[in-house]
Amino acid sequence: MNELSDLAFFSVLVKQGSLAAVARELGVTPPAVTKRLANLEQRLGVRLLNRTTRTMSVTHEGEIYLAEGARILSEIEELERTVSRSRAVPKGLLRINASFGFGRKYIAPAVSDFVEKYPEIEVQLQLSDRPVNLIDQAYDVGIRIGEMPDARIIARKIASNRRLLCAAPAYIKRHGQPSVPRDLQKQQCIVLRENDAAYGSWHLHRGKRQESVKVRGALSSNDGETTLAWALAGHGILMRSQWDVAPYLRSGRLVEVLADWSLPPSDIYAVYPERLNLSAKVTAFVDFMSARFASRLSESGDPW
Repeated sequence: MNELSDLAFFSVLVKQGSLAAVARELGVTPPAVTKRLANLEQRLGVRLLNRTTRTMSVTHEGEIYLAEGARILSEIEELERTVSRSRAVPKGLLRINASFGFGRKYIAPAVSDFVEKYPEIEVQLQLSDRPVNLIDQAYDVGIRIGEMPDARIIARKIASNRRLLCAAPAYIKRHGQPSVPRDLQKQQCIVLRENDAAYGSWHLHRGKRQESVKVRGALSSNDGETTLAWALAGHGILMRSQWDVAPYLRSGRLVEVLADWSLPPSDIYAVYPERLNLSAKVTAFVDFMSARFASRLSESGDPW
């Protein structure tokens, strides 16, 4: 552990900017600080600081030691917090945000089982038609579908999911099965206006080939359940997530369209504002959801 204490010592030394200041902070004499620095440099075989009677600057080797050391110390602190949280009892108010459709179908039933397992947690589940700012609205965790718009957000994947094109067999019988994406322009497509996505633009790819198609149709809505009902009634081709249409594909009420083409990623994520201050209740919920979907996958080969 001497190496770790040396990392912390050197970090404090650079932060304070002088041997005397470090001596005061550590409660030792300046010669003791000088000796410790000399021993550290001797052990590493490099000079970490350039020192004169009035100034002190970090060498190139010192910068490397400081940067990597700070990372290691941060990881150790996070590890210790994680271990401490694992012993804590999850309790208190947990505020969750999810979309209307997915929230009603999967998150609400999961919360019902979750509070049975963790009776000391009180849950507020807020469903919305679009993602909300977790920090501004004081949510502990959000459930998001698809690519994260901000790379800085902390996200943990809890289930795999795909977007699919599908239609009722009766519709395919009347209008035919498209063979390439551009054929969609000749079809009746049911358009879902969702979040801030480009309205009526469907993006498909197969291998390195990518195609964007502007689709149209007689029916459009901002509600997923409504568009699904229209597709089941045979009104057109719908783009919808696997989590919503999988039962109808299995029963044959819907068939997949352009199955050899792929649509943008649509995996399910739990997102939260801060990793370092992740509470026991958030950890418990995210672990619970991940295990729940994993169990469904192992039982049936499909979490949906």
